[in-house]
Amino acid sequence: MKKALALSSVALAALAAPLISSAATISNISDVGSFIINTINGVLVPVLFAVAFIVFIWGAFDVFILGANSEEVKDKGKNLMLWGLIGFFVMVSVWGLVNILTGTVSFGNSAGPAQGTPTTGVQIGQ
Repeated sequence: MKKALALSSVALAALAAPLISSAATISNISDVGSFIINTINGVLVPVLFAVAFIVFIWGAFDVFILGANSEEVKDKGKNLMLWGLIGFFVMVSVWGLVNILTGTVSFGNSAGPAQGTPTTGVQIGQ
């Protein structure tokens, strides 16, 4: 148990190291928003996808390997597979909403529209 705790704390420290090093460069509210969105997209989402995938694979292992002779184990595996799929669905939905928010609010983009100021197409005075 102590070994597992030590390994998990080392893994957590490895995941948190980039966050700590980039925390010193935050200077305004736009940078804070970009930092939060990038942390969600770069760290949190992949970890949660991995957890959902592991739960799904473990459920499949329970159903097809361990549950060959036991209906109780098969039911437990089916429930794990269902929760893994629900996790995938929720994560894809939340990740999509975060990306919509990022594209709508344009965190970190202080230059304005990419094509410049919109015009009507009518040239006056030329």
